[in-house]
Amino acid sequence: MLDMAPSKQATAWLDSLARALETGDVAAAGNLFVDECYWRDLLTFTWNIKTMEGRAAIEDMLKATLAATNPSAWQLTGEAVSDEGTIEAWFSFETASAWGQGVMRLRDGRCRTLFTAMTDLKGFEERKGAARPLGVRHKADPNRETWSEARTRETRELGGSEQPYCLVIGGGQGGIMLGARLRQLGVPTIVIEKNARPGDSWRNRYRSLVLHDPVWYDHLPYIPFPENWPVFTPKDKMGDWLEMYTRVMELNYWVATKCVSASYDEAGKVWTVVVDRVGQRVTLKPKHIVFATGAYGPPRRIDLPGAELFKGELLHSSQYASGEKFRGKKVAVIGAASSGHDVSVDLWESGAKVTMIQRSPTTVVKSDTLMEVGFEIFSENALARGITTEKADMIVASTPFALLPKSQQALYEVIKARDAAFYDRLRGAGFAIDFGDDETGLLMKAYRTGSGYYIDVGASELIIDGQIGVRGGTAIKSLTPDGILFEDDTELAVDAIISCTGYQSMNETVAGIVSREVADKVGPCWGIGSGVKGDPGPWQGELRNMWKPTAQQALWFQGGNLALSRFYSKYVALQIKARMEGIATPVYGAPSNSDR
Repeated sequence: MLDMAPSKQATAWLDSLARALETGDVAAAGNLFVDECYWRDLLTFTWNIKTMEGRAAIEDMLKATLAATNPSAWQLTGEAVSDEGTIEAWFSFETASAWGQGVMRLRDGRCRTLFTAMTDLKGFEERKGAARPLGVRHKADPNRETWSEARTRETRELGGSEQPYCLVIGGGQGGIMLGARLRQLGVPTIVIEKNARPGDSWRNRYRSLVLHDPVWYDHLPYIPFPENWPVFTPKDKMGDWLEMYTRVMELNYWVATKCVSASYDEAGKVWTVVVDRVGQRVTLKPKHIVFATGAYGPPRRIDLPGAELFKGELLHSSQYASGEKFRGKKVAVIGAASSGHDVSVDLWESGAKVTMIQRSPTTVVKSDTLMEVGFEIFSENALARGITTEKADMIVASTPFALLPKSQQALYEVIKARDAAFYDRLRGAGFAIDFGDDETGLLMKAYRTGSGYYIDVGASELIIDGQIGVRGGTAIKSLTPDGILFEDDTELAVDAIISCTGYQSMNETVAGIVSREVADKVGPCWGIGSGVKGDPGPWQGELRNMWKPTAQQALWFQGGNLALSRFYSKYVALQIKARMEGIATPVYGAPSNSDR
């Protein structure tokens, strides 16, 4: 077998898997994998987002799910490729209820990683391409209802005489993308947003904000950015795009609406949700609610002894909009991650004298470096090689979290060598740099804790040049009437303090809307149980609670950056659609919670 061409080897392996699964021979299926193996599944076998690590875990999953899944029609899609002894091949298959696709990686004739993902529910596929709706009946009809009339009727009735099947709480990028996915699957959905317009969650942030990720990474589903869109999107341009998107995708989107309370009837399997819509209380009865309130939860405010004595202005970054009013003033920014850097630059551009208080080391990566070596599959060059955004998403998703540290360590060895002079100058300015507890850099910090990193788009040179001051190495002892007193008894006089100290877990938003009990039952979101500070074990293998069933029935989380929201919104939508249509969805694997 090992002498065969890559596609023949991949086909032979896939045929062996198909035979083992068809006959229910779980042991034979397990024997097709190497000792250190991984099977990551998005819904097709597990109705979950779950990674099985090792043969025993794979066999346990198959024993529990194979009979109901009934997989078949396994076949390669395209030619397999070989790279340094690893054969990679893409394939399609189907289950009793869905169509699927996947990626296999073989070594020495056996599988190291297998990735399976649902593409569509059988009989409930999205109406697109050749199956797109006609849009009109070519027939004279005195009772004709035009598109505009139908939309007006739907907007009037949904949430009144007709109840939504799903309520999405939060109308930022994550809620909008999920709303679009659900719309295309025919799931009656209302998205509620506290701001006055779609996109205001971007518009209302500080004036200089620009996305740090490139355009190829940030597309929304169904409507990609045009080819002349800038590589890095300004915040107001992003806000306008989101507003356009909600209209073009025909979302039922309620602005100026806040969720007051929500409770779940376990017997009736329905939520009672009270919202304040432009000052009017409205009660909704959705079957499912999705918290799409951002990547994280409420602001995290650190305890600053003596805060009541401070005569200046004390803000959290969530309250910061512009540095204009701080022109000519001395401002301390507590925090040295992304928000801390961005706010510091905005203040500097506004004419403030800025000092950044660095409480712990930060992972810094130059934007152009990350573009060249970190976003290689999300680029114009990748498109020229046939790697679309959709394919790049699948490549990223097909790599188990357990294998990321090794590849990221190798990547950051390249980055550290490439930009050694830059890092030396930054350290020379008094800025503390690290690359994570295990030298895995920015991506693993993002997954593990969502904090402690910055993609340099200009702030670092200001720090190196002394335009932005840095104080680190000693903790804050207390605030004084005129500034900040440090543990070494030195004092920094400032007129204002901006606290860029991050945000709490998304389940804290649940505590404020549903209950403390349900928030604790669900447990924290994000993190993979790596054991580093802020991401306690035990090992999860997947991000906690994100995009999958939680410990609270009919409560979901949708969040992350634009790329994660784009990709995983599909799987949240498929899970909710399946439940609406009465498709059996036996979930394999316990939900994430704080005890695991």
